[in-house]
Amino acid sequence: MTNPHFVVFANEKGGTGKSTTAVHTAVALAASGHRVGVLDLDHRQRTTTRYLENRAATMRRLDTALPQPAFEVIDDLSEEALARSLERLSPQADVIVVDTPGRDDPVARAAILKADTLVTPMNDSFVDLDLIGQVHPDNFKITKPSFYAELIWNSRTQRAKATGKSVDWVVLRNRLQHIQSHNLQRVGAALDELARRVGFRVIPGLGERVIYRELFPKGLTLLDLQQIGEVGLGHIAARQELREMIAALGIPGAEAREAA
Repeated sequence: MTNPHFVVFANEKGGTGKSTTAVHTAVALAASGHRVGVLDLDHRQRTTTRYLENRAATMRRLDTALPQPAFEVIDDLSEEALARSLERLSPQADVIVVDTPGRDDPVARAAILKADTLVTPMNDSFVDLDLIGQVHPDNFKITKPSFYAELIWNSRTQRAKATGKSVDWVVLRNRLQHIQSHNLQRVGAALDELARRVGFRVIPGLGERVIYRELFPKGLTLLDLQQIGEVGLGHIAARQELREMIAALGIPGAEAREAA
């Protein structure tokens, strides 16, 4: 088995845009010259798988080629099934993107242990922040890391002992509002404080835009401009947002090329 770079999207809270971000990351990396494999561990919801199946159907319908990762979904949730899928995907990929379910289970933990880049998407709110850190109700300062931060800390320590490799933990602020607010500033300040204590990077993710949901039935992303058709200024801004997110993730490999 070759040694691809593993990008694992993990968050035990649902509704954070995890699957949407995982798919856009995988397609953007494929468009930039990477050989990408995608593994979907959420065999019930299958959002990532459905997105890429829709993309394949669009290519057939339009008789066109788009950057498309190889992808699998694990129906048998066992560590053995995870190992078998990785054995199939690894020879044809230099990056493997793993989308874990919004819950804690042994297979998700096993996938986290393989992460070179661990991405935790969160909505820009104290509700989502509570997953990784608790804040004081009056001054909004971090009082202590939460259970999930401890889980990731233990996983990173375990991986470092086993492989000698460090894990780049990235907290992705999704659904950022495009206007400043006291809440935005307070969440940002609390995240920065927690990042220093726990050891993760904070980067901006994808904003709250209807376009991301509208693209799902066709399996398209904002990089597929020719297939989308007319693109307004808002879509251009969202496309730049996506590019900046991919650059901030810092995935090693081929240099990014302008997508058609």
